[in-house]
Amino acid sequence: MKNIEEVLAQYKSVHFNKTNIVTHFIGIPLIIWAVTLLLSLNVFHLEFFSLSILLTPAYVFFTCALIYYFMLHIKLAIGMTIYVAINLYLVSFVTAHPSALYIAIVVFVIGWAFQFIGHYYEKAKPAFVDDLGQFLIGPLFLLAEVYFLLGWEKKLEETITPIAIAKRKALTHA
Repeated sequence: MKNIEEVLAQYKSVHFNKTNIVTHFIGIPLIIWAVTLLLSLNVFHLEFFSLSILLTPAYVFFTCALIYYFMLHIKLAIGMTIYVAINLYLVSFVTAHPSALYIAIVVFVIGWAFQFIGHYYEKAKPAFVDDLGQFLIGPLFLLAEVYFLLGWEKKLEETITPIAIAKRKALTHA
């Protein structure tokens, strides 16, 4: 498994343009919200002894994602846990709506439109093209950028930036 510096540097290597980063701050949350909604539309009832548990694919997916995030970086994972909890809460207001599926699809498409507009300005292909695992890193990258702006995790930022620059140079000279 790659470490936090490797995955963030890989992602950052195609995310230097400020316009691209801004579009990602819009697109990625929209995509995550839409996927959360899609994964929350089916509820499963599990009986465990005398305990009845309601479970959605969203809970399973985000539990696995958060375990991965905690394995990568505890402080970022704590932030992601808060974000995921808020996201699940916000989605809960829409799941019962008769058009929830269509809402999710429209929001998903809008989110991806922002992503591709950003990469037009970046002049680089999206990170997931070479590594599908980067789908999970996008939200973590955005949170890391927020941490960096707040002056948190400066050592992490100082570590990943030169690696990302070297990776970007390798991409442009390939």
